[in-house]
Amino acid sequence: MDFKYPINVKKIILILLVLLSAEGCKSRFTKNNYVPPILENGFEQSPKPPNPDYSLEKSWCALPNTKDMADTVPNKSVKDEQATAAVDVFFIHPTLFLDVPENEFKWNADINDIKMNKSVDESSILNQATVFNGSCRIYAPRYRQAHISSFFTQDKKSGAAALQLAYEDCKAAFYYYLKNYNQGRPFIIAGHSQGTQHAGKLIKEEIEGTDLIKQFVTAYLIGMPVPENYFKEIKICNNPGATYCFNSWCTYAVNYFPPNYESAGFKNAQCVNPLSWTTDNKVVGRENNLGGITWKYNKVVKKINNAKVNDGILWINEPRVTGRIFINLKNYHVADYNLFWFNIRKNVNDQVNNYLLSKK
Repeated sequence: MDFKYPINVKKIILILLVLLSAEGCKSRFTKNNYVPPILENGFEQSPKPPNPDYSLEKSWCALPNTKDMADTVPNKSVKDEQATAAVDVFFIHPTLFLDVPENEFKWNADINDIKMNKSVDESSILNQATVFNGSCRIYAPRYRQAHISSFFTQDKKSGAAALQLAYEDCKAAFYYYLKNYNQGRPFIIAGHSQGTQHAGKLIKEEIEGTDLIKQFVTAYLIGMPVPENYFKEIKICNNPGATYCFNSWCTYAVNYFPPNYESAGFKNAQCVNPLSWTTDNKVVGRENNLGGITWKYNKVVKKINNAKVNDGILWINEPRVTGRIFINLKNYHVADYNLFWFNIRKNVNDQVNNYLLSKK
C-alpha cells in the first residue's frame, strides 16, 4: 500500500509563501484551487531524464563536506554541527515539479534542471533538511522526482511508473551513500511528502529485516499518511527521544478533515504530536512550541501554534504570524516542518543521544 498525496498542493504553497514570509497581499489568496496539468502522452511514450550519477557532487542537494543550503541556520541560537556529528541523516525532498513541464521530460524531473534544483534547495533543503544539522551529517540526493500529476492522474499506470522511477533513484542514492559515505555510522531516514513515500518504502524494503536495522536510529516520515501496520517491526514513536521508531504527522486546521480523508488513508494513519512526541489526543498548548521558522527562513516565531492528534491527522490552531487575518487556511502541508522546527531539532538531538547511549 502506497501513501496518498494531500490535495491542493500548489495552492497551499502559494498561500504559505505569503503567510509564513509575511510579505504578501490579500490578492494572493484569490487564486483558484490548484488543478494539476494533464501530461502529454503516457509514461512509456515519454522521454526519460538521464540516470543520476551519485559519484558526482552535483547529483546531491546536500553533502556534509560541501557548502549548500543544508548548512544554514536561522539565528545565532543554533549552529551547524555536521562536522562533529556522530549520526547521518538521509533526507528525501518533496515534490517541487508542479507546473506544466518546460522540456521534453513530462513525468519525471531532470536532476540537471538548474531552475528546478534552485527551487528544491531554496525551499525543502533550506526549510526542512536544516532541522537535522545540529545532530546529523546531511545527505540529500537529487532524484528524478515524479511530477505532481502522478498522484492525481487518471492514467494510474503512468503515475505509478513515474513514482517507481523516482524511488529507484532514491534507492540507488541510498546504496551509494552506504558504500561510499556511511562507514558503518548510525543513520536517520527522513523525508516530506513525495520524499516520505520513497523514504517509507526504502525502510520497508531495504532496511527492515536486514543488518542495516542495527544502524537505524529513527525516521521522520512527514506530510504523508502512514497506514497502520505499514512496517512489520518499526512502530510509531510514542515518547520524547524514542528510537527504533518513526515520527509522522500531516498538519490541518482544528476541526477540519480533508475531503479525501478516508480515500487517502488519513483515517487509519499513524500520527505523533511534535509538541509532546506522544500519540495521545491531548491538546498540547502553544507554550510548548519552541519556535517555528518563516518560509523565507528569516524569522523565528516562538509559541506559534498548539497541536493535537485527532483520528490520524494533526490539528493546530491558527499560527500566530503576521498576515493571518487575511487567510482561512485549512491545510498546512507545506509547513509540516516549519511550524515545529525547533521542537523537531530538539527531538532529533534527543533521539540521537539516546541511540548512542544505548550502544555504550
